[in-house]
Amino acid sequence: METLVLSSAYQPMTHIPWQKAISMWFAGRVEIVSVYEDKFITTVDEVFQMPSIVRFVGNVFKRFKHTRGVKFNRENVFIRDEGSCQYCSKELNRENFTLDHVVPISQGGKKSWKNIVSCCKDCNQRKGNRTPKQASMQLLKTPVIPKKLIVPARDNFRKSSIPSEWESYLAIDIV
Repeated sequence: METLVLSSAYQPMTHIPWQKAISMWFAGRVEIVSVYEDKFITTVDEVFQMPSIVRFVGNVFKRFKHTRGVKFNRENVFIRDEGSCQYCSKELNRENFTLDHVVPISQGGKKSWKNIVSCCKDCNQRKGNRTPKQASMQLLKTPVIPKKLIVPARDNFRKSSIPSEWESYLAIDIV
């Protein structure tokens, strides 16, 4: 389970394993804002509820530096592309989708928001180490850098990715 970390001004910064959140709480660096109602941590002497959200009580350390914009990672590319292949529009699932470099690295493509799309395995293999034009394939939409993520309200997404306790702190819309 993950714990959302907020700045002292209640702005979301990152998420960390609950074990790290507990050690930060014991060290007095954070306060617990919210807990998971159904998750407990048992020690020899006590039982604690697992923290879902913690907030720094003092200055923020550099390793938790807040960056502007949406973090570039596999999960966020999947969300931006609405869980569908950007070549054939096939619905994908989180466990078996692939990421495709629109312009392959061998042709100077970079690992960035504007060059990576969600793709099914069949289309990724068909495209190979070519651009969509070279492979006679068409992108359904041009990849962009998202300002915020709009999360579809699919049950499997909601249960696995965003605890309900976090929703009011995150810059996302759940539709």
